[in-house]
Amino acid sequence: MSSSASSMETGRVTENKTVPGPILLLGAPGVGKGTQAKELVKIWGIPQISTGDLLRGNVSKGTELGKVAKEIMGRGELVPDSLVNEMVAARLQEPDTAKGYILDGFPRTLPQAGWLDGRLAQQPKTLPVVAVSIQVDYNQLLRRITGRRNCPVCQTIYNIYGKPPQKDGICDVEGAALVQRADDTEKVFEERMRAYEAMTTPVVEHYRALGRFAEVDGDRPISSIAAGIVAAVEQLRK
Repeated sequence: MSSSASSMETGRVTENKTVPGPILLLGAPGVGKGTQAKELVKIWGIPQISTGDLLRGNVSKGTELGKVAKEIMGRGELVPDSLVNEMVAARLQEPDTAKGYILDGFPRTLPQAGWLDGRLAQQPKTLPVVAVSIQVDYNQLLRRITGRRNCPVCQTIYNIYGKPPQKDGICDVEGAALVQRADDTEKVFEERMRAYEAMTTPVVEHYRALGRFAEVDGDRPISSIAAGIVAAVEQLRK
């Protein structure tokens, strides 16, 4: 087993000397992108930067950017790229980003990718973004999403296809009737997939054209996927 995979199993920071730099983690709904981001944080000891978390954090702390965002959202409008960019820029100035960071949900659009590339290019000692996409078959993703069932009491998550409860529709722990989230339907999944592909395809092609894009098989155990991402980043950084 490689040192990267070994460190993955133990939860320790990897001893690999590759500096990860900024990594954009891509993946369709249901691929386990959030899970992999957490694994990579453990491996490399770098932060995960989620625009959703940044937005909520700025609003809850009452920062100037947060006050503007809260007012915009209060009107039922989408927070513009320019404001999101400012939040990301502020986060990237913090010292824990020196070795790199996992980007989750940003850049989501081609203008955001252009902005980020331009900003990093102005910092000679900063590595450029590399993008890694976690790939899972459409039908497998559909089963992951539509098969998901939650216990309303203990919040345990089951899947009727991959991890069913011992008794159909009943939580093993609480004995409560399992529920399906309203958005865990095939129709909603199809809409989310179309939106994801429409928004993400230009970003993928942008980094592919720059030679800074790789794909990894996401239909494997968590540790194997993480090891694949580490290997892909190492190759892209050569």
